[in-house]
Amino acid sequence: MIDIGTSFPDFSLQNQAGKLTTLQDYKGHWLVMYVYPKDDTPGCTIQGKSFTATKNEFEKAGIKVVGLSADDVESHQNFCSKYSLTIDLLSDPAATLLKALQVGQSEYKGTIYWDRTTYVADPAGILRKVYLKVSPDGHEQVLLKDIQELKG
Repeated sequence: MIDIGTSFPDFSLQNQAGKLTTLQDYKGHWLVMYVYPKDDTPGCTIQGKSFTATKNEFEKAGIKVVGLSADDVESHQNFCSKYSLTIDLLSDPAATLLKALQVGQSEYKGTIYWDRTTYVADPAGILRKVYLKVSPDGHEQVLLKDIQELKG
């Protein structure tokens, strides 16, 4: 696992619209980057819908939320369209950022997936908290509360 207190890894990845997104885009804001296994699966859908439903709460608190998976841009586009998701989903098919974040992997029915993990970075880009093996139900509320505490 990447160490708390270190700089969040730099990245340059496309979102669901094909727009190139970098770490610099989030400077000056708290960043929640949640890693999820696969588009259009039950837990990942719950998580995407929950973050979409609470997007305004996060924005009012100065927090940007972005999802990350190894799915390609087209898969992200379809996932966002199907469920009206309004949060950015970054595509990392080469697993460059997933590996830099040292995300764990698990096997399910013979397929290897990236573990559901959430990272919180402060406005200076320093990693402040990591959540391992996240349950998608209610995770967004835990994050809002914890980040308020981190802000002091």
